[in-house]
Amino acid sequence: MRKLLKFLALPLVAALTACGGGGGSPGETNLPYTIKLTTAKSQLPINIGNEIASTGAYARFTTTLYVEARTGNTAIPGGEDIFACNVAGGLDSGALYYLDGKEEHMVEVDDGKGGTVKVPAAYRSIVLGSNAGGASFHFHAGDKAGTARITCSVTNPADKRVSTASVDIVVGAVTGNPANVIGTAQAPGYLGSRENSANIRNNVAISALVMDDANQPAPAPAAANVQVSIRPFGASSGARLISGSQSGSVLQVKTIGGEAQFSLSSGPNSGVILLEMVADRSDNNVSNGIQDPIMQLLAVPVVDNIASGSLAISDATITVVNNVPSAYALSASGGLPPYTWSALGGLPAGLTLSSSGVISGTVSIEPGDYNVVVQVTDSSGATVVRNMKVTVSGALPTPAPTPTPTPAALSIVLAGCAGDANTTCALPGATVATPFLYALTATGGDTTKPVTWTANPTPPAGWLTLSAAGNNGVLSGTCPAPGVHVFFITATRDTQSDTRKVSITCT
Repeated sequence: MRKLLKFLALPLVAALTACGGGGGSPGETNLPYTIKLTTAKSQLPINIGNEIASTGAYARFTTTLYVEARTGNTAIPGGEDIFACNVAGGLDSGALYYLDGKEEHMVEVDDGKGGTVKVPAAYRSIVLGSNAGGASFHFHAGDKAGTARITCSVTNPADKRVSTASVDIVVGAVTGNPANVIGTAQAPGYLGSRENSANIRNNVAISALVMDDANQPAPAPAAANVQVSIRPFGASSGARLISGSQSGSVLQVKTIGGEAQFSLSSGPNSGVILLEMVADRSDNNVSNGIQDPIMQLLAVPVVDNIASGSLAISDATITVVNNVPSAYALSASGGLPPYTWSALGGLPAGLTLSSSGVISGTVSIEPGDYNVVVQVTDSSGATVVRNMKVTVSGALPTPAPTPTPTPAALSIVLAGCAGDANTTCALPGATVATPFLYALTATGGDTTKPVTWTANPTPPAGWLTLSAAGNNGVLSGTCPAPGVHVFFITATRDTQSDTRKVSITCT
């Protein structure tokens, strides 16, 4: 039987012993052991959705590994506990699995619906039996990019020498291009005003997480890759940012593991300090200028005291200008900060309200007043709802007139024939005493207008009639005698026309 030590909570533990194998004793041999480890896929995508390990065509995040050992040119004897394999590096990027569906290799997890579901268990190390000198197991990618090194070993029972083999599996990739910035204030998420008498700290640590396209932390930069500034708003007067020797309303810092850390000190006023955090997508470097900004706002409340009164929303009206990017941090008083904000309805199109209370975006709507319902909840769970007014100013830009496209030249389509009106184009031949039918087509011109068809001479060839069927011209008739008949066809659409010389041979 396989001996299992499954993951309990977060740690990865060893080990798994597989059933099966060839049975019997590993045997004795004087020849050295050799071991080989291969993988079906050496690169896997990042498992962003945390899909469970599986096999088959739809197992995008799982690969099968094969281990085998030989003594000379012969497979080593079968038996239990022959191969020991483990994730020797890159454990954050994935784990080992034995996907045989057996109960002993499954673990119960929360299904998110109040119940549980059994899924394959993950292992850091496994011990496998030998069957015909080999065994197989699986590696399943996690949600972090990196390179996982899988190492397997086998011990020769004759001389106790250990032979090893390794294989690397690359999970995803770090693009190095910032895609978003996420700001977080140190708990409790607010700070006191500089001269507050309630002994509330007036400096708080701030973290800016920079993530790339694959939602992985930005790689370690060579220069500062996050610029932080205090917007002139609310309680910004006298506030400053601090990082090492830098101090002021703007600073630039490097990330470590995707995190840029600095601190914010308040000024004398209570209210909201609005921080702007910017990364540069073009080169992950803000010290040489910002070419392609990736920006996020973070509102940090500043209070004079705690629970000085009932929770209340301070703002009643805000103003935004059409086609101008706006950002406004709502403020609350009383209750127990920090506060969580949400919009219950009425926000003009183009504006959003963040959980930290920042209304931001760009509107392009009819000027006027718009009623908005906002809600704030303090950390004790108290909630207040208020009707607010968003005033939109600035006229909408006059849309540029849509140019009328110039229609393409009208042209009669005759297969296999090109040239001007004097080039004779042969139509399909006709047979004497047999009804003849041919549809003419034309392209181009004003397609909203119909096409009319005429012939010269009329009737064409003396025995044909030309009629319209939709936008097509239809030639029909019965050829009375052998001969070649030449005539002109003209298509007219609105102010454009095209004339072609055609012939029909009767046989």
